[in-house]
Amino acid sequence: MILNAILDNDFYKFTMQHCVIKLFPKARARYKFINRGQHVFPPGFDALLRRAVDDMRYLQLSREEKDFLAVTCPYLDPTYLDFLQGYRYHPSEVHISQQGGELEIHVDGYWYRTILWEVPLMSLVCELYYQATGQQRVTDEEVIQITCRKIERYKDLNITIADFGTRRRHSLAVHKLVVQTLRQYGDKTFIGTSNVHLAMLNGVKPVGTHAHEWFMFHAAKYGFKMANMLGLEYWVQVYRGDLGIALSDTYTTPVFFEQFDKKFAKLFDGVRHDSGDPLQFADQAIRHYQGKGIDPLSKTIIFSDGLDYNKVAAIAAYCRGRIGMSFGIGTNFTNDVGLTPLNIVIKMYEARPEDAPRWTPVVKLSDEKGKYTGDEKMIMLAKEMLQL
Repeated sequence: MILNAILDNDFYKFTMQHCVIKLFPKARARYKFINRGQHVFPPGFDALLRRAVDDMRYLQLSREEKDFLAVTCPYLDPTYLDFLQGYRYHPSEVHISQQGGELEIHVDGYWYRTILWEVPLMSLVCELYYQATGQQRVTDEEVIQITCRKIERYKDLNITIADFGTRRRHSLAVHKLVVQTLRQYGDKTFIGTSNVHLAMLNGVKPVGTHAHEWFMFHAAKYGFKMANMLGLEYWVQVYRGDLGIALSDTYTTPVFFEQFDKKFAKLFDGVRHDSGDPLQFADQAIRHYQGKGIDPLSKTIIFSDGLDYNKVAAIAAYCRGRIGMSFGIGTNFTNDVGLTPLNIVIKMYEARPEDAPRWTPVVKLSDEKGKYTGDEKMIMLAKEMLQL
């Protein structure tokens, strides 16, 4: 078994699952694998992945893990923790096929169940790809040295960082080494990891809130113009001020800020940047807060878009003294091992809200046109409706 813990997943998957169970228990969702890097998968890769996915049916929440969540995340209902204790992955929800070097993955089922598949599937694809192609990474000692050098440089910037690297990591073994090293040498700079399993093992905070699919589903149920507003409203209803970082770019940042009114701007602790120019985004956020009579220094931007040291240093210099900031660093931490990281994603592509007569295509319009995902006709409709 490659994955040996049900909490080996990103934190926001569990926080969103908690909301879906409470608010949309009958909703269904479909996800698909997108090979952005056009990587060629070796013959038989689909069978390797199938076996690894089938093994996931044995994963279950332990008593120790449940206690960790109860203490660390008091905003998660005890009823949800009981549900998670009884949750089992159903491999039948995952459909895998391969034609030549092209890999196809589809996930289909109730949203409250299928929401947990995305991140572990991606990490499995990455780890199995390196195994199947016989690519050798650097040694454990070199992984530790590389991570040490990076965290020392980040400490000099006087910022805070978190590990966001589960989905495109080289392997679980490398991820463990990275987080252990960050915790050991990160002092006050390293504040946590999005990986709940590794947060528990290392005694650090699991970090995250929600993802694009939260707003994509709301568009399917309520329409593009209401997606951001109702997505935020329902988040507030469930978490009552906890988990207060709002994702801004599902339908472009300008559209988001149009609906991020004074109530939300005051209630949420800050916003997350995930696409487009980070410096332009900082300017937009600062202007928005100032226009609402809010001190930008009382709020935080979480930067998380393909970061490395040079990008972080430039952003930190630009934002210092103007607005709060923190950084989520992914692949540059967990897949800097001398090999080419995979450029892959798994995205929701259709949703069926409860009692809806048919499936609705869902789309994401990030601040980079190359990152648009979803049905082309629906993308055009969203742009027309949102006047983009």
